[in-house]
Amino acid sequence: MTHFRISDAAALIGVSDDTIRRWAADGLLESGRDAQGKKTVSGVSLAQRAIELAPDKTESGHRRSARNAFTGIVTAVQTEGLIAQVELQCGPNRVVSLMTAEALTDLGIEVGSQATAIVKATTVIIEAERNPEA
Repeated sequence: MTHFRISDAAALIGVSDDTIRRWAADGLLESGRDAQGKKTVSGVSLAQRAIELAPDKTESGHRRSARNAFTGIVTAVQTEGLIAQVELQCGPNRVVSLMTAEALTDLGIEVGSQATAIVKATTVIIEAERNPEA
């Protein structure tokens, strides 16, 4: 079974180290210690907690077919002719979107505003480190 140190677990799901420690103390995450005596949480309990926290509806209450929605703050906007590029910082993730300049204006997007990037893709590539225990 995979275990993560507190800081790694926090980074994975976009919360603070203190939140992970609190969830472990409250029994919301299975915890233990690694060979060096550092506190860890189980990957299985962390995954379950991430699912519990993930919203299954938009703020308006509507469901959508795209499961990959990243809400964050707009950090950059560039417009050139008919095209606009919008950058969002969504927790530890940077998301970049291209759209028409008209759509940018219609949405009222500007640096500092909150926005949600909804990603619908036909190909998703997964990368993971090999588990030395496997």
